[in-house]
Amino acid sequence: MDLNADLGESFGSWTMGDDAAMFPLVTSASVACGLHAGDPVTMLDTCRAAYELDVRVGAHLGYPDLAGFGLRAMDMTFDDLFGAVLYQLGALDGVAHAVGASVDYVKVHGGLYERTVHDGEQAAAVVAAIQAYDPGLPVLGLEGSALLRLARDSGHPVFHEAFADRAYLPDGTLVPQLEEASVIDDPEEIVQRALRLALKGEVVAVDGTVITRTPHSLCLHGETPGSVAVAAAVRAALERAGVELESFA
Repeated sequence: MDLNADLGESFGSWTMGDDAAMFPLVTSASVACGLHAGDPVTMLDTCRAAYELDVRVGAHLGYPDLAGFGLRAMDMTFDDLFGAVLYQLGALDGVAHAVGASVDYVKVHGGLYERTVHDGEQAAAVVAAIQAYDPGLPVLGLEGSALLRLARDSGHPVFHEAFADRAYLPDGTLVPQLEEASVIDDPEEIVQRALRLALKGEVVAVDGTVITRTPHSLCLHGETPGSVAVAAAVRAALERAGVELESFA
């Protein structure tokens, strides 16, 4: 099982999360590319740390929305979104190569993540840009999403991501992040949900429905107070259960 976290989200003098504490816990790092979060120096430091700790680097692509941290959906045209994705891929790839790392996969963020679950046009723009940049680049995302379906149809390796600390709807999608109760904050519940996903491929939705998932990666959140300790507890519990932790990329 892969463990990924969204890292490199600080911007200028503003700090988001504790990347130094998260790096030893993960096998893959989804690095912000400067449009929803991150900046050139943060990208450089994050890619260097990933390379030194043998953590795979993913391009974490978002809407051009620093003020909203990329959580708000945006009605971008196909060309505008295509260009924004290319811009982010090129930026992170250049920084990664400068420190000996490489971009090994793609994951979308926040509002774009939620939008491309169902919005075929925006998903197509994202996939077209990834295809234009690197036809073989793996894509990590929500199982059953339009994004992964189109990426697979275009020949990209696709991998499923699951969340132990996000609330699921009965259809297998996530409760939108800007809605109340979208995030689970009970540490023990998060650990048990992570174990159930890894060992049984199941997660319980908000109405009690048991949803079958086939996760290749679990996302660990580290940006809020206490979340690093929860992420560490999740990793320790998986290791005790005999789950082999390695990157999918």
